[in-house]
Amino acid sequence: MINNNKKPMENGLKVYSSFIKQIKDLIYRRQYEAMKKVNAELIQLYWEIGEEIERQQREQGWGMSVVEILAKELQKEFPGVQGFSARNLWRMKSFYIEYSQNVNLPPSSTEKPITILPPLVAEISWSKICVITEKCKDKHEREFYMKMTKRYGWTKDVLINNIENKAFEKYLTNQTNFDETVPEKYRLQAKLAVKDEYNFDFIEMGIEHSEAELEAGIINNIRSFLFEMGGDFSFIGNQYHLDVADDDYYIDLLLYHRRLRCLIAIDLKIGEFKPEYAGKMQFYLTSLDETIKLPEENPSIGIIICKSKNRTRVEYTLKASNKPIGVATYSFYDNLPDEIRSLLPSPDEIAAIINVMDVNDNNK
Repeated sequence: MINNNKKPMENGLKVYSSFIKQIKDLIYRRQYEAMKKVNAELIQLYWEIGEEIERQQREQGWGMSVVEILAKELQKEFPGVQGFSARNLWRMKSFYIEYSQNVNLPPSSTEKPITILPPLVAEISWSKICVITEKCKDKHEREFYMKMTKRYGWTKDVLINNIENKAFEKYLTNQTNFDETVPEKYRLQAKLAVKDEYNFDFIEMGIEHSEAELEAGIINNIRSFLFEMGGDFSFIGNQYHLDVADDDYYIDLLLYHRRLRCLIAIDLKIGEFKPEYAGKMQFYLTSLDETIKLPEENPSIGIIICKSKNRTRVEYTLKASNKPIGVATYSFYDNLPDEIRSLLPSPDEIAAIINVMDVNDNNK
């Protein structure tokens, strides 16, 4: 006998499950928005405290002891409330001085000048602001890490790791041909997706190793590898098979970049970069675009990661390529060589790069 009530019951369960999911999603969204508002208010409070400390010390000529006294009074008035130590109060003053933008009122006004809290610093946590302020002295470097922290949701530990590994410099000195091969609307995002050097300290490997051992080390530490790549990469496979004209070809690593919406082919080399590596990568990218890429996805990008490279040789090679390719190196240490540091863009060029990051975020 057929149960005619079965289908309506199933439909009812689906509607009920969908209803529960909608309510859960609503709660999560509101909780997140509430957390953002609380954080913004806390940063604004610290900003105003820092402003008042700076003003009073400047106008009254008070010395350092006033901050120690203020800390004791605040801790007495607000027992159990963290954040009012003398050290943190000094941080508030430094924070205000570092990021304040004075806006003068008309001369006829009797009010004191207004200071505006830059929107960006209100969007990340106080502990991360302190890390960036204390570890980064260049204003462009600070702005870079703030925007990357906001964009990728870096934790405090991740932020510290990226600063110590010179992520700012490694992003700015990368070698790609994206200016000629990637559409302007996502060119900057593509450049940010490729570093000049990757730190593979997470792999326990001797100086002498094979490409197979390097690949195996990455696969065994795939989460650390994706983290080092930058945050928007997903792993598709290793030794990814391509069948072209009945011949077999294998890409060392195939990733997917969520923001670029494209496949990322990675070729691993344990020696110095050679021009012929780019020809092989062009072949891989053409094959991916013709046989694997979905219609709504952007053209595939290649990254050749070598143990070392001659920058002039890389530059000449990439000029001859019509596919988007970046060439990077890998290492098991975290210092930035002086010869690479000298290749950093000028302050104006760095400012332009960071400003384009703003435009991209606003257009999402």
